[in-house]
Amino acid sequence: MATSPSQQISARSGPIGGYIRLMDRLSRLTAYLAALMFIAGVVVICQMVFIRYVLGMSTSWQTEFTVFSVTGAMLMGSPYVLMTGGHVAITILPDALGGTARTLMRLVASLIGLAFCAALAYAAWIYVWEAWEGSWTTGTVWNPPLWPALLPMAVGATLLSLQYIAEILRGEN
Repeated sequence: MATSPSQQISARSGPIGGYIRLMDRLSRLTAYLAALMFIAGVVVICQMVFIRYVLGMSTSWQTEFTVFSVTGAMLMGSPYVLMTGGHVAITILPDALGGTARTLMRLVASLIGLAFCAALAYAAWIYVWEAWEGSWTTGTVWNPPLWPALLPMAVGATLLSLQYIAEILRGEN
């Protein structure tokens, strides 16, 4: 009898299985957070439209907040997208080759993705730290501190890197 991928993962024990399950839980949790961030951005855009076009007043913070929340949502939701295979993939060549060649191509692609995301995470954490230490602000009319807007990039890239490791350890299902 064949087992489903979720049964294969849940049946895996030891530290590798535990790591995969932990990352899957974290990816689901950050997906919920990403959804809330996206909803917040949509609500604020609706509020901005009402303020501007119904009440005829000016707005100062809504556009910036929406850019930060929707961008943060994209970055925080990326580990879940990787976990579920929801990303865009062109698989005609690996599918045509099959077997070991397909497995190697997917591994190489995952390692390249991991390297890129790890470099992005490293640079993002440096950027967050510099913004925190330098008390950087956005320089706009609203002028909030910049580090909270940068934090989802660092957290999202870090979790995406860790999810890449989980996917490599999970192997081909």
